Amino acid sequence: MRLTTRSRYGTRMALDIAQHCGPGPVRIQDIAERQGVSTKYLEKLIRRLKDGGYVVSKRGPRGGHTLARPASEILIGELVRVLEGDDSLVECRTGKKDCQRRSVCLTSRLWVEAAEAMYQRLNSFTLADMLADAEQCSKPEAPPMLMD
Repeated sequence: MRLTTRSRYGTRMALDIAQHCGPGPVRIQDIAERQGVSTKYLEKLIRRLKDGGYVVSKRGPRGGHTLARPASEILIGELVRVLEGDDSLVECRTGKKDCQRRSVCLTSRLWVEAAEAMYQRLNSFTLADMLADAEQCSKPEAPPMLMD
């Protein structure tokens, strides 16, 4: 399964907001510049995150976006589910398409369980975990110990 750009860019946007909201709300233009994603696309994604209750927006000259909850309370799987719009790996499980084989499909349970396993794993990470990983990556390594 491949996650769409909605999940990849939306998660990066949420992390960017968490990382840069110290002095106040984060402007979408600044996120777009840092992440190399168009402002127009991020505006679509921010609506999904706002509707899902993960981001709060403030209008005006000092406006922008902040997380609605602490980063330690926002699960990555929850973000992906909101950004993707459903939690199914295959279209026939979403109900959007009428599958003629639904009642006799031998693989149906497989796709349901695979999706559950993926979201369970994604939900084992929070935005705070991802930020901590980023901090670990940016710390300079200790110089190797010299042996006499």
